[in-house]
Amino acid sequence: MSVVEVQKKTEPTDFELAQKAAGGDTEAFEEIYHRHFRRVYSLCLRMTGNPTQAEDLTQDAFLHLFDKIGTFRGDSAFTTWLHRMTVNIVLMHFRKRSTKSELTTEDGETPIQIVQGTQNPNAMPIIDRIAIEKAVAQLPLGYRTVFLLHDVEGYEHEEIARMLGFAEGTSKSQLHKARLKLRGLIRKQAALN
Repeated sequence: MSVVEVQKKTEPTDFELAQKAAGGDTEAFEEIYHRHFRRVYSLCLRMTGNPTQAEDLTQDAFLHLFDKIGTFRGDSAFTTWLHRMTVNIVLMHFRKRSTKSELTTEDGETPIQIVQGTQNPNAMPIIDRIAIEKAVAQLPLGYRTVFLLHDVEGYEHEEIARMLGFAEGTSKSQLHKARLKLRGLIRKQAALN
């Protein structure tokens, strides 16, 4: 048996750590934090597109986790449960923000702005990463969330539906609409160049 195998066998599982943390073991909670901080921060950053907001929401997620860790029953993987909790924290943040007045189009959607790609007339217009990220950030919340979970995170529609609490068909529909909207934005940008 290798050293790595021995070490993995002696490391407690996330479920065991969650049980210990629920019982007041702060070292167990610290271990959970160290194991999952990057994953939670990355998810918050992808959903918000803002590093400062992502840091704040990561802290909020772990504060919420600290309060709710005793409710983890082990019915699913800890990472799935934590992911769902984090998504909910970010969605609540967006809901709070959306109560502030926003400019909207006649369809009730947030207007989309795209950063210009290359201005070289001899080359095909390039929609760079920043332009794509800004376009994704301008998608309506439902579209953006499903798009990020499916196309960026790699979750299946069934998993997304479970995480967000709606039908699998809704996930497919939201993703389809998000892709169409992004495609339209990219075409518009290409026509402007």
